[in-house]
Amino acid sequence: MGSRTTWRPVAVSLALATTLLFFWYVATLPVPVHARPGAYASLMAPRAEASAFPGPGRVWRAARHVFTHPFRDRGPNRSGILLQLGLSLVRVLLGFVGAAAVALPLGFVIGMSPLWRGALAPFIQVLRPISPLAWMPLALYTVKGADASAVFVIFICALWPMLLATSHAVSAVPSTWIEVARSLETGRLRLALSVLLPACAPAIVNGMRVSMGIAWLVIVAAEMLVGGRGIGAFVWNSWNDLSLSRVLVAIFLIGVVGMALDALFAHLAQRVSYET
Repeated sequence: MGSRTTWRPVAVSLALATTLLFFWYVATLPVPVHARPGAYASLMAPRAEASAFPGPGRVWRAARHVFTHPFRDRGPNRSGILLQLGLSLVRVLLGFVGAAAVALPLGFVIGMSPLWRGALAPFIQVLRPISPLAWMPLALYTVKGADASAVFVIFICALWPMLLATSHAVSAVPSTWIEVARSLETGRLRLALSVLLPACAPAIVNGMRVSMGIAWLVIVAAEMLVGGRGIGAFVWNSWNDLSLSRVLVAIFLIGVVGMALDALFAHLAQRVSYET
């Protein structure tokens, strides 16, 4: 029964993927165009006009061409797709780590202290709804570098989900656990590391999972704005070259990497979860 339950979603997913590919193939088939009525209409045979939108075959050929030299380094417009993907992942990692370094300790302070929770709440509620891309002009003006600006935007967008998840998780820890720890004369640092952190780890990892998903979304848009190199710049350059096939290849690759990152944090959340 267990194996049947495991394979049924996989079978349904494969069936849906096959159906989508079939309709995509049919929708992009060449359309026969008949000649207009006229003096020479009888001498002209119907011709087939290819669809402007690439079909699965064209995208597959573009993918084979793109992945022929995936790590080629010949400037911003001619770099390999995996090289540009790696640069995007490095930017995301730098911004994400910086956001975690700020959000986790600050979240513990906010969650443990009602004073700081009330004092910082207005600032958080004002800054949190601002689109990360709205900070891009200020970042470009301040740091005057495309890479640093993209990292800063990732830092901003990844900060808030981790901060809110951490502070809410810390404030939701049962007060009896904290009272028992304090009765044993546990210091605040040891209380945070030995009691609060294990209790809040599942919620913190889920916040990090949300932050990573947002960061991976934002990096593409940020790189399309600042140019240079990166998977977002690859998409924009492909569009400027009128190569929709390359755009679709990049879109599929972005989706696969995003799925892998989400699966990584989902596995980490299972590892730190516990039963009460």
